Amino acid sequence: MSGRIETRLQELGLVLGKPAAPAANYVPYVMSGNQVFISGQISMSPQGLQYQGKVGGELSLDQGREAARLCALNILAQMKQACAGDLDRVTRCIKLGGFVNAVPDFDQHPAVINGASDLMVEVFGDLGRHARSAVGTASLPFNVAVEIDAIFEIA
Repeated sequence: MSGRIETRLQELGLVLGKPAAPAANYVPYVMSGNQVFISGQISMSPQGLQYQGKVGGELSLDQGREAARLCALNILAQMKQACAGDLDRVTRCIKLGGFVNAVPDFDQHPAVINGASDLMVEVFGDLGRHARSAVGTASLPFNVAVEIDAIFEIA
């Protein structure tokens, strides 16, 4: 039976993909007490890597925002696995850390990461409101536009 969050995902027309396996010597998430720390997620879709390039260069602000949204979907897929399939266990999205692969003079990093922040609020309502950082970087793995990590509180 679908829970409240699964129902909300369906209402929004969102499908969570299979959580990505770690690509090196780390784990996709760590549970400590009632907190779950999600490793950085990139813009991987079932079709492969999406949104490769620099925001403000090859990619527009809107494309960067879509990349951040895809990262957030991957964060939710990891959370679902961490919660043994029950996203209703999430009691709060605590923090998102956003990294934007951008050209040197790009200064709209927060607007890019809004793609992820907005998704958390769409899915969890007020429980999705979180603290956040949004920083620019000279490069990211596989030349993706965005990488985001997260901290959640669970019941």
